[in-house]
Amino acid sequence: MAFVKGVWRILVAIKDGLVLLFLLGFFGLLYAALSWSPKPARSVSSGALLLKLDGTIVEQPAEADPFSLLTSSGPQTKEYRLSDVVTALEAAKTDGKVKAVVLNLDGFLGGGQVALSRVGKALDAVRAANKPVFAFATIYSDDSYQLAAHASETWVDPLGGVAILGRGGSGLYYKGLIDKLGVNTHVYRVGTYKSFVEPFIRTEQSPEARQANQALADALWQDWQEEVTKARPRAKLAAYVANPAGAAEAARGNLARAAQNAGLVDKLGDEAAFGKRVAQVAGEPSDDRVGDFASIDLSSYAKAHRPANDGQIGVITVAGDIVDGDGGPGSAAGDTISALLYKALSEKDLKALVVRVDSPGGSVMASEKIRQAIMEAKREGLPVVVSMGNVAASGGYWISTPANLIFAEPGTITGSIGVFGILPSFEGTLAKLGITTDGVRTTPLSGQPDLAGGTTPEFDRIMQMGIEDIYGRFVGLVAQARRKSPEQIDTIAQGRVWDGGTARQIGLVDRFGGLEDAIAEAAKLAKIDPAKAKAYRIEKEPDKFAEFLQSMTERDDEDADAPRDMLSRQAMIQRRWAMQAIADVRGLISGAGVRADCLECRGYGAPRRASAADERGLLALLTSLWR
Repeated sequence: MAFVKGVWRILVAIKDGLVLLFLLGFFGLLYAALSWSPKPARSVSSGALLLKLDGTIVEQPAEADPFSLLTSSGPQTKEYRLSDVVTALEAAKTDGKVKAVVLNLDGFLGGGQVALSRVGKALDAVRAANKPVFAFATIYSDDSYQLAAHASETWVDPLGGVAILGRGGSGLYYKGLIDKLGVNTHVYRVGTYKSFVEPFIRTEQSPEARQANQALADALWQDWQEEVTKARPRAKLAAYVANPAGAAEAARGNLARAAQNAGLVDKLGDEAAFGKRVAQVAGEPSDDRVGDFASIDLSSYAKAHRPANDGQIGVITVAGDIVDGDGGPGSAAGDTISALLYKALSEKDLKALVVRVDSPGGSVMASEKIRQAIMEAKREGLPVVVSMGNVAASGGYWISTPANLIFAEPGTITGSIGVFGILPSFEGTLAKLGITTDGVRTTPLSGQPDLAGGTTPEFDRIMQMGIEDIYGRFVGLVAQARRKSPEQIDTIAQGRVWDGGTARQIGLVDRFGGLEDAIAEAAKLAKIDPAKAKAYRIEKEPDKFAEFLQSMTERDDEDADAPRDMLSRQAMIQRRWAMQAIADVRGLISGAGVRADCLECRGYGAPRRASAADERGLLALLTSLWR
């Protein structure tokens, strides 16, 4: 018996020891997460500022979900804050340690035309300071070449090339599938051009949508060509994009040589040869690796030169889909953004407010909640200036209506002043399975909306009237803000999307300019010397634990797995296409209330990060559909 007790004590001791080790490990990890901060900038005597952009450039990086980070099977796509990239380039102009700027665009996934134009201006300023800018990629896409055109020396891998596709492309329409499934799609909308719902009720775009979409694509494409041509006048851009097959044929199928013949690139060489060339200017690396050069890390350098967040010009960012409830950075959650703004107004001595908008819209309720918070700033006497980024449409324009002035760029996508609601019912689907519904009512709206048995005419009529009322409110807000009559606004509303240049002509925006221009104007309206104007960024503090986990799961530069040839890039695009299709169906089934949203705008901004949480949600949706 004593032996058994002894064994039992040993087992209990082992168990207690394992529990203790687990607790120590857990609290050690927790302490590390809470006390973690990004690594400081490397101490270098000189080198090249390396912009190895393995991901996307965004207004505000999304906050990663810790569970997604722990369960994800692959690396998270990196997101680079636009202001950090610009800050680093502006500091590099006068920093004697920075001998050159290097763009490695092999893993670059895009950033939106307006954001990339701003980076291009910063690159031009570096070159104007007599510092070379080198660019390298295996395959240049539209977005990556928009940056590379600003380089003083552009390289391409001999096995690569320049694949400029231009604006436009195909969208998915689900009407045929919906009919086969027997789903009845109830659509409530106002706006001749409010084409968000068209994929669910048509098999192709309407003539009105085609006209508006073509005009938008043409305007943005013209703006892109003008920027690239100005940045690289020696390039025979027009001829190359007009007849890419002819250019390739003249080079006997050598796409890299075709790009060089057209003046789009200067040198052909692999990454090692490119590194040796940069080393001639920036110096050799400390570890003597062949084909490398002395470099300065972008994130560390940007952090070291980021201005103090202590100004009197409040800057709040509304980036991404506008959604109800709470959300972290990179999510335009109505409750979170309005709460942040109210808190800043009560705790900070702000003199003006700048609202940076990069959103295609979303929930009307969330948009109105954000607008009311901005109106509170105006009621407190603060001038409000809106700065539009890549996209500021539908709900993104709704929240812009309180502004004293609206700044945009020619490539900004805005307008889309329209409202819709969409609701599926499944009486036809159930009938195919031999299932019917029946019941009793006490009022015309009893049991409505009945997703199993269908909606009633009374319900449909009420919903349509509600949508029309909200559209009238939207038009009224814009009319008051733009000092026009509702009838005048209605002619340019109707859900139509406009490029920034046209939007300025018809009075939806006031001036061309970026965020810096908006901050300077806000300072001027607040009677603050623009030279002394400093920003105070109003945003949610990132979750330290998520930030810590993300730093551990992000791919290293040496392990970048972005596709480098044209066919593998197409495979990546197909994956996005498939995920978008599932997300569209999920949106139809789950519903999102009354929306001021813009479908056509979504293809023109920075690609959205697809997290493991998204993929779990898509898997759950597919499972529910199968069942």
